[in-house]
Amino acid sequence: MISKELWRKRSLIWDFATSDLKIRYRNSVLGFVWTFLEPLLLLAVLYVVFTNIIKSSIEFFPLYLLLGLIMWNMFTRGTQIALNSILSRAGVLTQIHIPNEIPPISAAFTSLIMLTFEMIVFGIFMIAFQFSPPQTIIVLPLIIGLEFILILGIALPLSVLNIRFRDVQFIWGVIIQVGFFITPIFYKIQILPPNVQKIIAFNPMINILNFAHNAALYGVLPTTKEVIMTVGITFLIFAIGYGIFRKLSNKIIEEL
Repeated sequence: MISKELWRKRSLIWDFATSDLKIRYRNSVLGFVWTFLEPLLLLAVLYVVFTNIIKSSIEFFPLYLLLGLIMWNMFTRGTQIALNSILSRAGVLTQIHIPNEIPPISAAFTSLIMLTFEMIVFGIFMIAFQFSPPQTIIVLPLIIGLEFILILGIALPLSVLNIRFRDVQFIWGVIIQVGFFITPIFYKIQILPPNVQKIIAFNPMINILNFAHNAALYGVLPTTKEVIMTVGITFLIFAIGYGIFRKLSNKIIEEL
């Protein structure tokens, strides 16, 4: 029943998603240009560090780094925007009956829209480096779709937990910072000890980035076992996250 109601309200989800994007850059001189500049500026800093100081030996490193940043940015933006998505629309939710899921879902779509713009930058870089992507790059949209489901699975509970416990936004900020360093954005997971690799292999975001790098740059597809494990964990996170959301969202209006 909820899914049908959400489908009927799909235009509202889109409106919320685009308004989140406009609000993000409302008082910015460069506006939407920051969608392109953010990953490029961070890319420039990390590229200088890992080519001149640490000397990364990763093949196609600039593209590897940029794709990792783009995929990670989608995750961080989707979850962080979702944190305050319900709080920021308290006035609307208390006056008009709309599904409580819409704000966090729209936050995930906002991050997807921004990723679309950044993928244009990635395409420009491939042309600039005269890189011919392998045929396996065609599965990249599927990998992005899997990441989108993961974002939803985290965004939904974060949006309601942050209403009850305002410390959640600070805790999640720390988790995001730690996650940046334990996720293979500027290094390959193979440099880590085997026992550590086995533990973090249960983190779907790490696997999703590996899938993206290998498919888009190296012509390598994940094994059936890797796909089953990552998809299974991602949907489990989504199911648990949605369950938490449903349990806590009943009293959202009262707490707002």
